[in-house]
Amino acid sequence: MDQPFADMQDDAVDLVTGFLDQLQVYEGAMYEISTKLEILDSEFQVQFSHDPIHHMERRLKSIESILGKLERKELPITVQSMRDNLFDVAGVRVICNYRDDVYSVANYLSGQSDIQVLRVKDYIQHPKQNGYRSLHVIYAVPVFLSSGAHYTPVEVQFRTIAMDYWASLEHALRYKTDLPDDKHAEHSQTLLDCARSLQNVETQMQTIHRDINGAPRAGEPPHTHDDTRLG
Repeated sequence: MDQPFADMQDDAVDLVTGFLDQLQVYEGAMYEISTKLEILDSEFQVQFSHDPIHHMERRLKSIESILGKLERKELPITVQSMRDNLFDVAGVRVICNYRDDVYSVANYLSGQSDIQVLRVKDYIQHPKQNGYRSLHVIYAVPVFLSSGAHYTPVEVQFRTIAMDYWASLEHALRYKTDLPDDKHAEHSQTLLDCARSLQNVETQMQTIHRDINGAPRAGEPPHTHDDTRLG
């Protein structure tokens, strides 16, 4: 027997309410990570007279975007499915001044006792074929509710200023659908050449920065933790 229309409406309302409640938890996790990063940046300024973080950007996926991603992955449209399978609902982009800053900030954040490192993708040491460079780390951070601590994933993208403006231009080109194919290919190749040039320039500027600034040097990404405490 078909489900009555009124019951279907109630189920839809309950589903949306569940997603909204969970998004509040993701938002809390996102701001928790942001606060930790701001404190780290302040500490660097005191210890080394250097601000490693140029600026930060936060992003929380919309319900529409979440549902679309679950559908594309052919996953159940439930809150639990989102929690189990989507780790980029909450995102923070950390724009650093130098490559050393990227790894230093990421590792200092990863070393905090209440944070878990779930996944690391280092596109700085191993750039994508199109030239994209960035360090992606998925952290699990506790959000304290009346029911206790809920470890919630947040994707943090660490990149330098140069990596960021390159990525912004590449993103704009990727979604510029009215360009002729030959012009699109030409710009893609130019961007790849620019990525290599920027990497060389950044290396030279990093060397100068090391000589005139006592901030820590770092070249390795964080390591993932064995235990996972989501939920």
